[in-house]
Amino acid sequence: MAGTDSSASSRQSSFNSLAKDLELPLEQGCLSIIVLGASGDLAKKKTFPALYHLFEQGFIQAGEVHIFGYARSNLSDEGLRERIRGYLKGASEEHLTEFLQLIKYVSGSYDSGEGFDKLNKEISEVEMSNKSGSSRRLFYLALPPSVYPSVCKMIRTYCMNPTSRAGWTRVIVEKPFGKDLDSAEELSSQLGELFEEDQLYRIDHYLGKELVQNLLVLRFANRLFLPLWNRDNVDNIQIVFREDFGTDGRGGYFDQYGIIRDIIQNHLLQVFCLVAMEKPVSLKPEHIRDEKVKVLQSVNPIKDEEVVLGQYQGYKDDPTVPDDSNTPTFASIVLRVHNERWEGVPFILKAGKALNSRKAEIRVQFKDVPGDIFRCKKQGRNEFVIRLQPSEAMYMKLTVKKPGLEMATEQSELDLSYGMRYQNVTIPEAYERLILDTIRGDQQHFVRRDELKAAWQIFTPLLHDIDAGKLKSVSYQPGSRGPKEADELSEKVGYMQTHGYIWIPPTLA
Repeated sequence: MAGTDSSASSRQSSFNSLAKDLELPLEQGCLSIIVLGASGDLAKKKTFPALYHLFEQGFIQAGEVHIFGYARSNLSDEGLRERIRGYLKGASEEHLTEFLQLIKYVSGSYDSGEGFDKLNKEISEVEMSNKSGSSRRLFYLALPPSVYPSVCKMIRTYCMNPTSRAGWTRVIVEKPFGKDLDSAEELSSQLGELFEEDQLYRIDHYLGKELVQNLLVLRFANRLFLPLWNRDNVDNIQIVFREDFGTDGRGGYFDQYGIIRDIIQNHLLQVFCLVAMEKPVSLKPEHIRDEKVKVLQSVNPIKDEEVVLGQYQGYKDDPTVPDDSNTPTFASIVLRVHNERWEGVPFILKAGKALNSRKAEIRVQFKDVPGDIFRCKKQGRNEFVIRLQPSEAMYMKLTVKKPGLEMATEQSELDLSYGMRYQNVTIPEAYERLILDTIRGDQQHFVRRDELKAAWQIFTPLLHDIDAGKLKSVSYQPGSRGPKEADELSEKVGYMQTHGYIWIPPTLA
């Protein structure tokens, strides 16, 4: 049975130790997970599969957890279960059947008290049948941000954890958190009137990725990197997100936001924080988030001449996209940090759709070796590359002697590829990790309100200029590297491309 094996006990023991270090409360008792927008794509593709995998691994257990789906659709319990089953292919039938029986469905609108009152009665019924005396309620808003204020008001009015029972109420909200500084602040104010900051979990799934979570360990648990990670040794840093497909029928939605709001201002900026921040006092969530805010507040205003915008040819063929759209599907932006560690080091944040490859990576390029006695400078610089997706890996590009009788050099690598090193380990999905963090009350990998504000302060002036047409998107060919101007910008600020070297993920063959 799920949740009863020795590995689950071992994982709980490990968490108990970590929770003590982080001063997280160790909690048990009735847990109700409510997925609002249960019939939508996000819930079916991400939220429910993540909950299933947590159940399968024993992190949430039958008898303790109850899952409720809430949406406007007219569905029965069994109707929702069958929809979810279709997204859990390959699951153990025994575990799947047991998991699906935990799910109940409540139909109602998002701005009416009747549906939420009914939802509260359903939750209270299972809580009263649980003898623990504890009531933990986790609300996952798999909904458009436009309905967050009304939904949160309904939760606050009808569905909070009863004061007569121990426990908590927590709310997970999905991005986008506004479209600029003013709209983000307005949304934060509306939610802040209803919930305390420790009840709100602003989810950015990039913070749940395995390699992103490894960044703090790499930087602060390895003596090797401590003296290297600064302006004395690092020439430039690139944080890159590339997709090999376009908007695929989502053009109308995407056109409201663009690649900067969709990817750079949140996902890539969160990675930037972990790469650039100073060492926190401890691993407590607030200490880590304090350092992220500090580095965001140290970013200089973005210069127009250090921005390249692109739009792939054919983007406006989508009938839902306006013919005169200037919305970028590609952007390369240079951030500069005004502090002792990073003064003069460009951080190149680059993201695009319909490109020639799919990947997300961090590329730390080091400065040239002074006194190049081997005359190998043209072969390329040392680089430390963290491949976030796909084929998770870390590798260090080095110059080595080419085997043979001649004293010739070439580029090679020291390689930690997760698929090789951890062959029997399943890397958890980001949503699994972040939902589990929410249950445990660990906000380390979620965005705090002042952090969100600092992020929007960086990008809002640029976004307003784009919206006003002051900066134009240049056209680029689908399946290409993107606009040539982006490569020219990278070269201008110091990036040196390695020619003749391609990293190939190792295989067992």
